[in-house]
Amino acid sequence: MNADIKEKDLLEGLALGDKKAVETIYKDNFNMVQSLVINNNGSAQEAKDIFQEAMIVLLEKARSGNFELNCQIKTYVYSVCRRIWLKRLQQYNRYTNEVESMVGTVSVEEDVEEYEKRDQEFAMMEKAIGSLGEPCKSLIEAFYIQKRNMQDIASQFGYTNADNAKNQKYKCLMRLKKLFFAQYKNGK
Repeated sequence: MNADIKEKDLLEGLALGDKKAVETIYKDNFNMVQSLVINNNGSAQEAKDIFQEAMIVLLEKARSGNFELNCQIKTYVYSVCRRIWLKRLQQYNRYTNEVESMVGTVSVEEDVEEYEKRDQEFAMMEKAIGSLGEPCKSLIEAFYIQKRNMQDIASQFGYTNADNAKNQKYKCLMRLKKLFFAQYKNGK
């Protein structure tokens, strides 16, 4: 399906209150907005609020009948959320010089492209972890995701001490690195 047609269908669906269109827009855009807010002095709850406000803006525009979208929905939503968030930061006096300097210099398209690239890399890492096999997969998840210490991991996995668990984690990490970069080179 042509991307422009899909975007137009999503906007029409949104204007008509189609639940599937709303869910698709949410699924395709919320994580990007959440990253924007959290990486700029915000919380997950604030990200939800900002995204909700942007969805209302998009809904009103879509229902107006004369709204012509000249970019991707993702770019539009990001741009609206970014403006709303910057205004909110200013209101809360959390508006830092770093964020202030970011306003004029970084284009929305660059931010979206960078986010999409990072999202793709996370997907590749998730795939690499999935193909890692046991016990490496569980060991890596226990240390990096569950933030467990090496002594707990040694007990859970039956290693004689934390140093042995640490050595095994290193070997697993090297296997994961090899799998990830093989995928990265192939662009899959």
